[in-house]
Order: sequence, then C-alpha cells, then structure tokens
Amino acid sequence: MIAGDAVEKRYGRKRALRPVSFDVPEDGFLLVTGPNGSGKTTLLRLLAGLAVPTKGMLTVDSERGELGFVGHEPLLYSDLTALENLELFGRLYRVPERRERSGMLLERFGLWEARAERVSTFSRGMTQRLALCRALLHEPSLLVLDEPYTALDAQGAELLDHELEALTGTRTIVLSTHDPERVAPLATQRLVLA
Repeated sequence: MIAGDAVEKRYGRKRALRPVSFDVPEDGFLLVTGPNGSGKTTLLRLLAGLAVPTKGMLTVDSERGELGFVGHEPLLYSDLTALENLELFGRLYRVPERRERSGMLLERFGLWEARAERVSTFSRGMTQRLALCRALLHEPSLLVLDEPYTALDAQGAELLDHELEALTGTRTIVLSTHDPERVAPLATQRLVLA
C-alpha cells in the first residue's frame, strides 16, 4: 500500500528527512521511531499528502478520502461542539449514518457527556480524543498517526491502545511515537529514523 525509495525532504538547505526506504503492505502496521529532529513528523506529513518529497519516490496507494490523519494540530473547529465537528467531517466524507457513527465514537472515547460543549472549552487531552474520533469517523483504509498519545491521560491512552488493537490487521497504520514499546507488539514493521 505504501512504498518509499530513498525518500528525502529538504526545506531550502535544511534537511528535514534523511533518505529513507520502506514498504508497507496493505493492512500492515509501520511503527516509526527516532529522536526529536529525525524527521518522523516530516515523513508522516509526506504520507498524508501535506508535503512532497524533495528526492526519492513515494507511492501511497490510497485515495485522500481513505486517509485518517492525526498530527500535532487537532484539525478541529474550536467554536463548534464535539458533535458539530464530527457532523461536519461526516458530511465532508459522506459518511452514511454519520450521527450514529459520531455518537458511537464519542461514547467509545469517553466524550459523550461533552458532546454539546464547544471544543474551545476542552482540555488538551479531550481535544486529542476528539481528533482521534475525527480521524476514525469515515473508517479510513489508511491511518497516519503522529504521536497520537500526546496529552492523553492513562484512561485515554488505554482507550487508544484498545482501538489500535482492534484496527490492527484490518487497515494500514503508520504511527510515530516516543514510546515505541507501547505499540511494538502490534507493529508488523519498525522504521528507526536517525
């Protein structure tokens, strides 16, 4: 589903990602690790189509509408409620029965009681949970998750653990984290950036 051959990214003279090669089959799970500044976020932005490689070849066999992405920004509208955000994204992705799917995800991620509250009132952890709901709403075939455990409390991290466990083998997942041992048992491949 994803193939990279000597993929590199530069911004002017600054190298953001050293050449890297990898091949992720359909329904595979690629765990991306490395120290800060190694290019993890850059690589995931390339996979999500938010940037293009400076050199090398990158193939992502997935339509943009089949991508679920969680990055450093939650990509939510702070003036809308949790439910309104999911309703909006459900419409954009043409999710059938989006109200039911939204409710199910809000319940699963412990946000049902806060569904009518504006995102601007949410803690960073609640916002991260809602960003995960947004990314999963349209049941994407490719999930690109950049540090998805950021700001999650122990309960939120456990919810994400269970979700990833349920999704492993049913869709392609690329995940970066500073705590690789947490998801290592689920990963079919590991890419260590230097």
